[in-house]
Amino acid sequence: MSIKTGKNFLFFIQLLLVTGIGFNAKAQDDSIHVVHAHWKTQVITKGVTLKQFWFHNTLFHSNQNITLLEINPNGQVKLGVEGDRKILRKTNEIGKAANAIAAINGAFFDIKNGGSVAFFRKNGEIINENKLYKNGQRKFFQKVALVFKKGKVHIARWNGKENWEKQLDGDDILLSGPLLVDHGKIQSLDSLTWNSNGQRAPRSAIAITRNRVLLITVDGRNENAAGMTLPELGKLLFWLKSKYAVNLDGGGSTSLWVYNQPGNGIVNFPTDNKAWDQEGVRKVANAIVVKK
Repeated sequence: MSIKTGKNFLFFIQLLLVTGIGFNAKAQDDSIHVVHAHWKTQVITKGVTLKQFWFHNTLFHSNQNITLLEINPNGQVKLGVEGDRKILRKTNEIGKAANAIAAINGAFFDIKNGGSVAFFRKNGEIINENKLYKNGQRKFFQKVALVFKKGKVHIARWNGKENWEKQLDGDDILLSGPLLVDHGKIQSLDSLTWNSNGQRAPRSAIAITRNRVLLITVDGRNENAAGMTLPELGKLLFWLKSKYAVNLDGGGSTSLWVYNQPGNGIVNFPTDNKAWDQEGVRKVANAIVVKK
């Protein structure tokens, strides 16, 4: 596949150098497939666009089904977090209850007892605290904060202090991780990071580009969609021109809901019912929501 001259050519040279891939032919093909994909596009409301594409054995040597919501944080819409201290609800239920335009599943949570296992603050009130390892160390999804203030979101990194997240200035605070892209560079993942190497799974992520916020799902556990490892997800988010990108809870939790869409509004293919449809939505502790 040929590469167009001009800005597109310079972009591809830059991404190959930054990722350390060099001129590996397959890596070039993967990045080109993403950048030049003919995404199925639907405008949901002013400043919010739904994009979907099925890569048929063309991305990471596998089938990949990717859905993303592209948000222009221009004052027409705002982002935040909704959830309960203990009660688990499906992403579409959380979105509808909040009168939201869209919602994506949020932080890691306790399936048996309910509630987030990562710090969650809503409108200044602490909803859930971190559940640390027995030795008192933080887990990999407790080292990055999504800070929502006045409807916009930015990323904060753990500074090594015990009560770091409680000092952050934001309306809503939600910890997740790992951080996959930072200052436009793919991040290396520590070998202790859960599921970081080798095992593919459905994934959810939030990314910040130069002028957009992306809510992204990658489907998996099906012949139509292999899912991704975290390093693969990091490359995808980089190719989508992310400046910052954070992994959210994935696996059976991966779900993206958009209002006024067919059926229950779920626009990806959740896996809890082991079928290729929109019915296998898992109950979760919280969700990132988009509101007017």
